[in-house]
Amino acid sequence: MPGRTDFKRHATLVDHMANTLGLDLEEQMLRGKLTFSQLDDAVLSCTGCTQPCACETWLATRAETAEAPPFYCRNTQLFDELRKT
Repeated sequence: MPGRTDFKRHATLVDHMANTLGLDLEEQMLRGKLTFSQLDDAVLSCTGCTQPCACETWLATRAETAEAPPFYCRNTQLFDELRKT
């Protein structure tokens, strides 16, 4: 089971990925497009990723909004749905 440090790391990755895709998760929550439960699920899903180091590197190299997350992102569907609304 992921520890507290893992959850913090992956919560940061989820938030950074969302920002890189042009999404503000706090705004999405305020608009009712994202629930706390969905965000928790996204972070938990992220903790199961086998490529967090690659993700951190990918995110660090993005200067502009990205069109899509990397192919290995476990939250692509959630991000796609949020971008549609």
